[in-house]
Parts: sequence; C-alpha cells; structure tokens
Amino acid sequence: MVAMKIVLAPDSFKESMTASQAVAAMRAGVQAVLPDAECVEVPMADGGEGTVDAVVDALHGRRVEAVVQDALGRPVTAAYGHVPLRQLAVIEIAAAAGLERIPVAQRDVLRASTFGVGELIRSALDRGAEDLLIGLGGSATNDGGAGMLVALGAVLTDAAGNPLEPGGAALQRLESIDISGLDPRLHDVRVRVASDVTAPLLGPTGASAVFGPQKGASAADVQSLDSALSRLATVTATTLGRAEPQRPGAGAAGGLGFALAEFLGAEISPGVDEVARTVGLERALLGADWVFTGEGSVDAQTVMGKTPFGVAQLAVKAGARVVIFAGRVTQDASVLFDYGVDRLVAITAEGTPIEQALREGPASLTRAAAQVCREIAG
Repeated sequence: MVAMKIVLAPDSFKESMTASQAVAAMRAGVQAVLPDAECVEVPMADGGEGTVDAVVDALHGRRVEAVVQDALGRPVTAAYGHVPLRQLAVIEIAAAAGLERIPVAQRDVLRASTFGVGELIRSALDRGAEDLLIGLGGSATNDGGAGMLVALGAVLTDAAGNPLEPGGAALQRLESIDISGLDPRLHDVRVRVASDVTAPLLGPTGASAVFGPQKGASAADVQSLDSALSRLATVTATTLGRAEPQRPGAGAAGGLGFALAEFLGAEISPGVDEVARTVGLERALLGADWVFTGEGSVDAQTVMGKTPFGVAQLAVKAGARVVIFAGRVTQDASVLFDYGVDRLVAITAEGTPIEQALREGPASLTRAAAQVCREIAG
C-alpha cells in the first residue's frame, strides 16, 4: 500500500510561531496518527514578514546581517537571507526601511528614505547573489525608491546640480538622475519583487494617497508627495527614455516598486506566487493526497492573495485536498470552500485569552492536525 503524502505548507502564525515551527507542529500531529505518512515540509510566506525565514528554512540557506540605515538615516542591524547554492538573496525591505522600526512620534514620511534597502542589496551583491527576491511589505517610506538608487550609486540632483536630501518631499525639486555610477553588478542580476500591492505610482489610487496616511502623511503631505513622485516619473522617463508610473505595483512600498521595475528591471508578482516558485512548492505537490496550510487568522480577505489561498490554488490544481488551519477562522471565511478548500479548522477554542492562544499555538496546531488525520484515516 502506497503511503499517504501530505504537504505541510503554512505561513507563520503571527506572534505565535514561525512557518517552520508551524510545519513542525503539523508534522507532530500527523505522525502521531499516521506514522507511515510521507510529510513534505515547505514553510511558506507571502512576501511580507516571515519571507526571509520561510525561504531560508525551505532552501537550507542562512540569515546574514548588515548594518544599514533605517528610514530616518540611523544605523540599524538588518538581516536578510542568503542561499549560496542558488546565488539567491531574500530581502524584506522592512528590515531596513520598516515602519515598525520607527516610534510613532518620530515618523516622518516626507523625509523617510529607502537608502538602507539599497545597502542591503549591495551587501547581497558582495556575497555573490545573482538572484534577488525582495518583499515590499511594511515600509515607512514614500520616496519612490530614490534612496535605494542613491545607495546603489545613482546621483539625484536639483536644478543647481546639488544632490537632493533624502526623502520623498525633496523629489519636487528633482532635475536629473545620473545612473552612470549605478553598481555594474546589477546588470547581471535577476530582481524579483514579491508584493500583493497593485497600486500605481500616482493619483487617487497611488502610493501617496493610499498608503501615505498610514505612514503619518496629512492631506497636504499626500498632495506634496504625489506631486514629488510625479516629478520622479517625469525625470525617469527623460533619463531612461521610458517610464510606466501606472504599472500595477509601481506604488508598492511608497513607490519603491517603481524604481525597482524601471531602473533594476524587476519583475513584480503576487507575493505568495513568487515565494512558491522560489521554494519549489509546485514540485512538492506532485502526487500529494492532502495539503495542510494556514496562518494566524483566516477570513474572507484571505482570498485576496494571502498564503493559505495561494497554496490552496496550487494544491487544487495538483489534485490534492486542502485543509487550512488558523488560530481564528471567521464565519465569512467559508468563501474559501468555493475555491476548492476541503476544511477550515480553528486550532483555538473560542473565548481563549489571546495571550494564552499565542503561547499555546504550537501545541494547539499539533492537536488540530492530529484530529484531522484521525478523520482522514476514518
């Protein structure tokens, strides 16, 4: 008799367990009931927090650290993933330019810069990376990627030929972009951007209008920043002979998606799809009977590109049945049944205090996985 094949491909359960810890908890539950089952472990993420850990664990890479600038120009130690055998580096831009790195009272979206992101890219190039996977979630910035470009060797100047100060507001005075000093190693590097943001760079659905207020921008700041990014798009078109500010995803991370696409030739894809390709999820799904996935909370919004949904779509395509586990499953999450999901399983009893639920997450997930396996086994 052929052993049952179960692919374990969860995201992290925020503040409770990493994706790899969730995989271990699921595996313990499976093995307690189905000891002969083949468990294939594929920790997952959607391009946001946890992407570095998921890819490093799946591909047996390592986390490395670099001292870079945060969004306000202060030195911070930021980690990224490195997989030498694949010449791959995995960067979460929030490690350098993240909003959560800046105390609320100190946030300044007008002068926040992506310079540290460029420093992380340079560090990855120093390690021989030829494939960059960059997750764009959680930025404190709205500078259109200008800071990143400067860190990589570009020079942005005003009409008098003076270099612009950091931040999105200064781009209103942008006159020229000199890219002759851009790091030449970028010519031979593949850059892939994992982002679920489809916003363009400019306008009412663009970077400044949609995400600026979340970073502390007032209504006046939003107008100023949108005007500044419009100037960046104009000068970029002059510099490169083309520019696509309305490209879906150009507005991600305060316009960083725009600079990555235009100047570094980045491909922008939904986060979970890009991570799945990187860790080889489709290959792992071949011949699978069941797929166990999940994350901290599952609701109707999960179908908007969250990890469990992306995993489920690939699993259904491969002919496997899908179970989604979560700490919290809302009633409207039932929409997932319309997309081929077999079961939704809340691992925490309703009414459990949040601190207890987070603390007991791994044990709860193990119990829930074991119970599902008992039902599978009949």
